[in-house]
Amino acid sequence: MAPPVLVLGRAAVPDLTAALTDLPHPPDVLLAEDRAAMLRHLAVAGAVIADWSGRLVLDAAAARAGGQVRLIQYPGAGLHSIDVDAWRRAGAEVCHLPGANAASVAEWSVLAAGALCRRLPGLDQDLRAGRWTSGADVRDLSERRVGVLGGGAVGSACLRLFAAFGCPVSYHSRRPRPELPYEWRPLDDLLAGSDVLVVAVPLTPATRGLLGAGEIARLPADALLVNVGRGPVTDEDAVADALRTGRLGGAALDVFGAEPLPADHPLRAAPHTLLSPHVAGGSGTARRQIFAGVADNLARVADGREPRWRWPTPNPPKAGHDD
Repeated sequence: MAPPVLVLGRAAVPDLTAALTDLPHPPDVLLAEDRAAMLRHLAVAGAVIADWSGRLVLDAAAARAGGQVRLIQYPGAGLHSIDVDAWRRAGAEVCHLPGANAASVAEWSVLAAGALCRRLPGLDQDLRAGRWTSGADVRDLSERRVGVLGGGAVGSACLRLFAAFGCPVSYHSRRPRPELPYEWRPLDDLLAGSDVLVVAVPLTPATRGLLGAGEIARLPADALLVNVGRGPVTDEDAVADALRTGRLGGAALDVFGAEPLPADHPLRAAPHTLLSPHVAGGSGTARRQIFAGVADNLARVADGREPRWRWPTPNPPKAGHDD
C-alpha cells in the first residue's frame, strides 16, 4: 500500500481532498495544522503538499523527519518556506506550480488599482457614513503609468491586463525577458516612472525588504502601490507611514508579513487602502487548476514517472531579483 499524503495547514481544503479522491489510486490523507503534528506525520508520509501560507516551514529538521517522502509539492509558485537543498539531500523531489493562478492574481491587481484610482474604498465609507462626496478627485486607470516589479508568470499576466486597459506599462526583473513585448527598466527608473507600482515577485533573500522608505520616496507623488507578491518584499511600516503622510496615494495589499494581519497592525488604520486576506489568486477557476496540478504530480510520482514543475534551482538566488 502506498504511503499517505500529508497536507499542511491552509492547503487542507475540500477541493484539494476531492481532487485526491479522484485519482486512480486515491491515497490516504493526513492533515497537520501545527508543527508537532507535521513532524509526527512526516515519519510515515510519502508525499507532502506544503502550506501555501508558509506558516508550517519545511526546513532541514522536517527533512530529517521525512525519511519516506519522495515529493514536496507547493501549491503555488514561490518556495520561501521550503529548504529545497535539505529535501533534495533527503531524496525528495521539490515541485511548485508556476502560473497556475497568474490570471486570477493579475485580474485582482487591475481591479484593485482601478478601485484606488476611483477612490472607491473611501467613497464607500463616506456614503455609508452619510456623506455625499460626489466631487472627489478621481482618475481613469488608463492614464496611469504602470510599473510591474517581476517578469514571471504573474508579472507577465499583469502587464498584459494593464496594457489592455490602455495603461503605459513597463517592468523590472533580474534581466530583460525577450518574450515580453514591454519595456524593461532598471529598478530606479521603474520607480521614478510608475504612477502604479505592482509588486509581483516571490520572497527570496534578494527581494526581502526590497521596497523600503527610500524606494517609496522615488515613486511619483500620489503613486499607488499594489502588492500581490509577498508582504515582506515591502517595509510595511514605511508603507503605512507613506499612506498617513500622503506620500502614497493609496495601496491595495493582498499579502502581508504576518498572516492573519494582526489587529493592531498600522496598515489597518492607514488611509486610502484596500486590504484583502491573501485571496487574489484564490478564484474557483484558479483553485481547480492548482489542485488538478497537485493531483497530477502525485499520480506521476506514484506511478514512477517524472514529476512536472521541478523547482529549477537548489535554493533562491542570493543576489539580484527573482522573476
